[in-house]
Amino acid sequence: MRQKIVAGNWKMNKNYEDGLTLAKDVIEGLTVDHCTVVLGTPFIHLKAVSEIVKNVENVYSSAQNCSSEPEGAYTGEVSAEMIKSSGADYIIIGHSEWRAYFNEADEVLAKKIDLTLQNNLIPILCCGETLEERETEQHFTTVKRQINNALFHLSEDQLKNIVIAYEPVWAIGTGKTATPEQAQEMHQHIRSLISDRFGDGIADDLSILYGGSCKPSNATELFSQKDLDGGLIGGASLNASDFIEIIANLKDY
Repeated sequence: MRQKIVAGNWKMNKNYEDGLTLAKDVIEGLTVDHCTVVLGTPFIHLKAVSEIVKNVENVYSSAQNCSSEPEGAYTGEVSAEMIKSSGADYIIIGHSEWRAYFNEADEVLAKKIDLTLQNNLIPILCCGETLEERETEQHFTTVKRQINNALFHLSEDQLKNIVIAYEPVWAIGTGKTATPEQAQEMHQHIRSLISDRFGDGIADDLSILYGGSCKPSNATELFSQKDLDGGLIGGASLNASDFIEIIANLKDY
């Protein structure tokens, strides 16, 4: 059985106190026994949120990025080892905003994946196409390249510790959402790529999340698709009741 996961990505939101309040509100409202919940926080919250969730079953904390270097003179960067020492369990790698704003290349992401795994953290690798790539029918090629370059150097045992999040870039923060059929089509494509490289067993066990304006009003329809195993939630994760409702919507799938 594939692991069902709902991960919140707070992005650059919430001051320190408001972030801790949000984490506590989410935990107090949860009745989680059907999926894993991940809180992806800014670095300033990570240690405190990790402490808040460490004794809560099925709830974990995540960083939103890490350095591609293990240590050294990289002012402003945070290493995977530092993140591990905070008590976190996950790192979001390759979010479309990093790809777009900081020109993050697939080869850099491969290094981040390696360091995440070396520090016994679980990477949530993001992939997805722009609107132009979708409209010119390059979406499958784009995602194939991203998956190949970031993951295909790994062993089968390493791949078992990977989570993938498909996020159509044109649907992030725009209010637009891929149709359930579009989301399913890409998730199936991703699973087939993994199957071709690592075998059906690895692919069948891989959790693939949908990210892209998922909210309470559309979560049920998205989560009902065969190859969607949960969501990487942006804006809706900043509201505890909305995030809890999205998590509840995964219960029957």
